Amino acid sequence: MWARAFKQGEAPREGIPESLRWLEGYARVAEQAQTLPETRLVYVADREADIVELMRRARDLGTPADWLIRSQHDRSLGKGVPKLSAALAAAPVLGEVQFQMASRQGHAARTVRQEIRVLRQALPDGGGGTVSVVLGSEVGAPSGIKPVQWRLLSNREVTTLDEAIMLIDWYRARWEVELLFHTLKNGCRVEALQLDTYAKLERAIALYLVVAWRIGHLMRLGRTHPELDAGIAFEPDEIRVAYALHGKRPPPKPKVNQILRLIAMLGGFIGRKGDGEPGVKSIWIGLQKIRTVIQALPLIEVGNAGRDV
Repeated sequence: MWARAFKQGEAPREGIPESLRWLEGYARVAEQAQTLPETRLVYVADREADIVELMRRARDLGTPADWLIRSQHDRSLGKGVPKLSAALAAAPVLGEVQFQMASRQGHAARTVRQEIRVLRQALPDGGGGTVSVVLGSEVGAPSGIKPVQWRLLSNREVTTLDEAIMLIDWYRARWEVELLFHTLKNGCRVEALQLDTYAKLERAIALYLVVAWRIGHLMRLGRTHPELDAGIAFEPDEIRVAYALHGKRPPPKPKVNQILRLIAMLGGFIGRKGDGEPGVKSIWIGLQKIRTVIQALPLIEVGNAGRDV
């Protein structure tokens, strides 16, 4: 697992240049694509990966995996030709897309509506080849809120609104990956593991990936299917302890979101009217407390049995 080297003051960051990591990441996905001929693999990256060398590498490898990168640079499209942003602004609106943006710190969940513009454009700076450029620009954003605008580059040819929306959806899915690694690094603290062999580290990360996935899955399940039976997602002891720690008795058929909010409240979630639904951090802290109590339950029960005697 790669992590940025610590930066000392104003000195340049030590270690391998980060740009090489993005190139290496695509190369690993390309290797996987060769072994999965019936599966479409997509390399999705944010603005740090807007590097022509990555696009060139993909082309030289035969583009075994699609790539989708959020554009960072307002590229020159040639001498005497408008730059990329100006060319996009002049392109006709292909249509609109609408989606829900989850709540984030200081901002409530809301519906986002974007106008879609598309270009198929050759990039002259460094031989990156011809790419599709999709611009999603929010219209009607609430007062005081910065409109959501994404400029996306991809190897895939885009000619229809549905094809453009597919790329928007791929980019939106990147946030789920961010949450997974946020939980893995900060909740499971895998970077703090001090195991003495690669094999041990590999097994530990595999286990923690399942834990991190479950936390993200519970968060999403509580938002999309809050009325499901809690038994689908939680163990009986987790349900029992969640209510016990709040001094309550479990109802006959508790729902997923009811248990999730009880657990998240143990992790700092307040649950006020404008707070939205719990995030991964409050869920992982709450689950840690739940698991600690569950581990102690056999000892508590043995102690109670001794007193009864």
